[in-house]
Amino acid sequence: QVQLVESGGGLVQAGGSLRLSCVASGSIFRLNAMAWYRQAPGTQRELVAGVTATGSTNYADSVKGRFTISRDNAKNTMYLQMNSLKPEDTAVYYCNARIVALTKLFDEGNYWGQGIQVTVSS
Repeated sequence: QVQLVESGGGLVQAGGSLRLSCVASGSIFRLNAMAWYRQAPGTQRELVAGVTATGSTNYADSVKGRFTISRDNAKNTMYLQMNSLKPEDTAVYYCNARIVALTKLFDEGNYWGQGIQVTVSS
């Protein structure tokens, strides 16, 4: 019932910007920590940035100063503003969220979006 849907990916030139969005929908009781992960071809999926329910953030060293993660709890939406993009940022980006569903109030599930492609050309 709970779903995460990413949007905003695409192709940009190095130095450009892109803004990713992730919308959570369904039978949500509480939306807890959220995060963006990415996976480039031949590599392991890595954490890009995370944000807690209260707004605390953390970033991978490779994106600090360039990316900004945020959330709008009223809209059940998380964002990733990506500036000064580099070719090495090219990857499939995945939305992740810890969610307490209305159907299972004493458990916290770990949900993933379908992934969205970000390609940065040199």
